[in-house]
Amino acid sequence: MTLKVIGTGLSRTGTMSTRMALEKLGFGPCHHMMALFADPDQVAIWTDVARGKTTDWESVFAGFTAQVDFPGGRVWQQTIEAFPEAKVLHTERPEEVWWASFSKTVLKVWTHHKMLTRNMPQHIQDIFANLTPFYIDDTFGGLPDKAMAIEAYRRNNTLVRGLVPADRLLVFTPSDGWGPLCDFLQVSVPTDPFPRSNARDEFWSNFEEEPAD
Repeated sequence: MTLKVIGTGLSRTGTMSTRMALEKLGFGPCHHMMALFADPDQVAIWTDVARGKTTDWESVFAGFTAQVDFPGGRVWQQTIEAFPEAKVLHTERPEEVWWASFSKTVLKVWTHHKMLTRNMPQHIQDIFANLTPFYIDDTFGGLPDKAMAIEAYRRNNTLVRGLVPADRLLVFTPSDGWGPLCDFLQVSVPTDPFPRSNARDEFWSNFEEEPAD
């Protein structure tokens, strides 16, 4: 297998719904952060990536035909070169909407990960222990406040538009529905409704509890 779709959007831009949609369209398995939660080997692979021990992207994404969300989205500048035939799907939401979601989910988990994962399997604890510099520090410059987070969000959105040729890129949000995505990937539109997933309560179902604000 080789990647046919590369996702460049940050977490909480509709990546879970997009993952479900891509798999429905035949572009699966689709790599996503939840692959690391499900598979200790994935945590080991991405620990090696984070530590600069591997850039063999065919090996890193072995078994996957598409990718969205972190950690794959962290290396999109490398993977668009490694997989030159892959289409680039950039999920994006209005920045205030994105911050409202990101701050109450992903950022909160990373802030409180020691407490939240203390009773979870070791490989899940290792995600946060091993990938924090790779994700939080390199993307945001440390645990971000709102200004830092939105600056990083804008920077990534701008960089994608600047580096990816327009004919290879679709800027997308799940509320756009099947039409633009199917046109971009040159596949038929399903009769099923576009998937909707990863609301806040669904996100927190992966943990024992949501910390108080």
